[in-house]
Amino acid sequence: MTMTMIGLDTAKAVFQVHGVDAAGQPQLKRKLKRDEVVAFFERQAPCIVVLEACGAGHHWARVLTGLGHEVRLVAPEVARPFVRSGRKNDAADAAALCAAAMQPEVKYVPVKSTEQQGVLALHSIRSLLVKQQSMLANAMRGLATEFGLVAPKGIDRLDELGTRMQKDASVPATAKLAFEELRGHSRITAARIIELEARIVEHARQDGTARRLATIPGIGPITASLLAATIGGNIGAFRSARNFAAWLGLVPRQFSTGGKTRLGRITKTGNSEIRRLLVLGATSMVLRAAQWNSAAGAWLRGVLERRPVRLATVALANKMARIAWAVMARGEIYRPKGRAAVATTAA
Repeated sequence: MTMTMIGLDTAKAVFQVHGVDAAGQPQLKRKLKRDEVVAFFERQAPCIVVLEACGAGHHWARVLTGLGHEVRLVAPEVARPFVRSGRKNDAADAAALCAAAMQPEVKYVPVKSTEQQGVLALHSIRSLLVKQQSMLANAMRGLATEFGLVAPKGIDRLDELGTRMQKDASVPATAKLAFEELRGHSRITAARIIELEARIVEHARQDGTARRLATIPGIGPITASLLAATIGGNIGAFRSARNFAAWLGLVPRQFSTGGKTRLGRITKTGNSEIRRLLVLGATSMVLRAAQWNSAAGAWLRGVLERRPVRLATVALANKMARIAWAVMARGEIYRPKGRAAVATTAA
């Protein structure tokens, strides 16, 4: 039995193995318990092992690489079309991994190091807490609205709303207690977010790639840290800046046929958190477009004259992603073009 490729469907306790030869013919179908996986691959001759890039995929990729195998991670959406209709099970998933990896145009996910995953864990927790903070704010506003109290937008206006809530004699004590419970939880969440952001900023200052990315207008330390931890030294996996922007889902969908090109909204594929932060950064730059003194600023002002603000924001986020690719690929800092010289006056 000669296997050149093995599809490994991972789980918590039971793993499914699907081995194929060079012609793609199945040679092995087997279930493994978790504690049998390492021993099984130690007995196998070095081959290509294909895993799904989710859950513990990066952990098993590092383990199997250490055993001498070539590990390839594929995104879940890449393998999904190769699962036979009506036959969704572990064996079918493992076979789909092999079928997907045999396609010439398939793109693989770079294996992350433990250091990268550690930094990404900080970003994941921060994102979760920010979402919870928004939920708590909405819950407090909703509770106050039940008693006819409203406040302007902004997290910082909730303390004012709480004070009014406590002073309003028509609000029962039980509602005031419920509001204070939410406000206390919100304050704790805000403090945790500040602590996490401090650690992320520290990483951005220490990492060379993150420092270079932070020189790009609209990209702050949090976005720079996330890009550096996600991409790291694997920017070579993207052939061009457009390829990188497409991976982030910042290019329009195509509905073209008969030689007619029709473009729709952006695809929103790839890493949603990076895309969200780039759009937020682009939004801040759109608000300062009039003072942005460079070729990119002039380009943005031209787009704003022809297109709606939201479309210009997404277009700028696409441009920022392409600049980020160039900065990472060339190992250089961002150098703005077309910046006007500052006028000097004679003494």
